Amino acid sequence: MNSTATTTATEIVLPGAVEPDGLELRTRALPAPAKGQVVLRMDATGVSFAEQQMRRGTYYDQPPFPFVPGYDVVGTVTEAGPEVDAALVGRRFAAVTKTGAWASHLLVDAVDLMPVPDEVDAADAETVTVNGITAWQMLHRVAKVRTGGTIVVLGANGGVGSTLVQLARHAGITVIGTASERHHATVRTLGATPVDYRDPHMYDRIRELAPDGVDAVFDHVGGTGLEQSWQLLRRGGALVSYGSAATKDNEGNSQLPVLKLFARLAAWNSLPNGKSAQFYNFWAGKRRCRASWQQRMTEDLTQVLRLVADGSLTPQIAAKLPLSDTAAALALAETRTVAGKIVIVPEV
Repeated sequence: MNSTATTTATEIVLPGAVEPDGLELRTRALPAPAKGQVVLRMDATGVSFAEQQMRRGTYYDQPPFPFVPGYDVVGTVTEAGPEVDAALVGRRFAAVTKTGAWASHLLVDAVDLMPVPDEVDAADAETVTVNGITAWQMLHRVAKVRTGGTIVVLGANGGVGSTLVQLARHAGITVIGTASERHHATVRTLGATPVDYRDPHMYDRIRELAPDGVDAVFDHVGGTGLEQSWQLLRRGGALVSYGSAATKDNEGNSQLPVLKLFARLAAWNSLPNGKSAQFYNFWAGKRRCRASWQQRMTEDLTQVLRLVADGSLTPQIAAKLPLSDTAAALALAETRTVAGKIVIVPEV
């Protein structure tokens, strides 16, 4: 049954290029869901690297300020709009929003909802929504690494990195993971061989561990080290770039570093050496065919959540903070001292 009750939403607003403590909290009456929409009560959202760039105004295609950040969410449907199955009310789903999820309640298109099994905790599901889909697709759809292969994961203690390590180990793939020394025990527990990313000879250490080269490198850093990642590959190997953390603090045009990255990857990809270089774009294909894109998202998240449910994949949660402490959550994420994802949950 569709409800006509007004929903009051508490939202975290990014008013401009501010420090984390510049985030603003507001409450407003949420409009009734339009045709094809639902109201989703947030059970868990989180802090991703995208929001760290957005607050600086450097994310590739962020909206103009002010706006509500929040890349993904797990929540419960409380109201269904016209032409939406009322049976969705009371059920829990994940959704990828890009923005808007740092809120107690939000409007979501029903076609974007991805089922979350009852046996999977909401915070666990949130931790592996974008991170899990990203890791799964890069490993199995882009690089297509086979059992018995060897890969390098930069930032193996991070949200995507820790998930990628576990998915690879589950698939019988050897993993070398970079992280600061304080996180080496965690990286070993996940099943990877750790290498200190602060070591000026990091790439030499990796070559010692894999003297014949590796089958894939997953690089979210970009910058000057990208060429070193490319050089690690054996013939037939794949470099998968999925970010530009090295340019996070750069001033000026936010698109320029990404465009330079695209050009470099395209040049390498054209070389006749049997290696490939690709940029993983989570949103690729959505504009061309939203239905097939969403189906692929749902299929891959279902695979990831199945592994969470059976204990094969353990979501790495660094901390849980209430929505009102989102500024502290963002500041903590930016210290780069935590292992895993910082999850934002409703007020107690």
